[in-house]
Amino acid sequence: MLMEKVAEILAEASAEVVVPRFRALTAGEVMEKAPGEVVTVADREAEVIIARRLRELLPVPVVGEEAVSADPALAHALESEPAVWLVDPVDGTSNFIAGRPDFAVMASLVRSGATVAAWIWQPMTATAYAAELGSGAWRNGERLTRTPASARPGDWRGSVKSRFVDPAERDRLRSNAAAFGEVTPGRHAAGVEYPQIADGEQEFIFYWRTLPWDHAPGSLLVTEAGGVSARLDGSTYRPDPPGGEDGLLVAADPATWERTREILLGVRA
Repeated sequence: MLMEKVAEILAEASAEVVVPRFRALTAGEVMEKAPGEVVTVADREAEVIIARRLRELLPVPVVGEEAVSADPALAHALESEPAVWLVDPVDGTSNFIAGRPDFAVMASLVRSGATVAAWIWQPMTATAYAAELGSGAWRNGERLTRTPASARPGDWRGSVKSRFVDPAERDRLRSNAAAFGEVTPGRHAAGVEYPQIADGEQEFIFYWRTLPWDHAPGSLLVTEAGGVSARLDGSTYRPDPPGGEDGLLVAADPATWERTREILLGVRA
């Protein structure tokens, strides 16, 4: 019941305050919340609606992207509370503002520091992804099982998200990435990129900055579909407050994860 209810909450909040503003934002509805970071009234209003309704389902703290922007201390509930909701009301805000359809509404449930349930709603394609720890991953109710990638890196398609990486390391990553078949800068929305791994559209993604509301939902989706989402040292990804550990590699299967790390970082198991 919880899985269905949360999916309904995301879709309904999106229909109420997000989709009506797609390609209809006014100048006063887009604000800068930090240097280089923008927010819209749709982000803020959707988070309020989603947070209220999630607390009605399960009365635990809600760590929302916009609430944490206003009060960073809220994110420490991820470390101090036994259970926490994570909310990203509009993932891919820059796409949303630009009128590009690559954005999503996301939530996840974290217990004792581990993501146990996740939801991704892509409004413009009416596509719902969900995952539950130990139970599997689904797209619009259909079970997802990721087919292992080819053994040849030259066949692989992936993304290297290096915006926040040190410039020298960024150059090295880009140079090493030439070994792969196709490398893109990504879709600028984790709620679109992670499903591409689960759906078999690409083989890997390298991330550096890992804000918890961006990565908890997709990481669980990929791992429950049979893929891997792990820190660069191979340790299991766990959502932590902003400012924690950087670096995350997501891949179609364990062998692809190891080979991608070896190529990109020059690290052998």
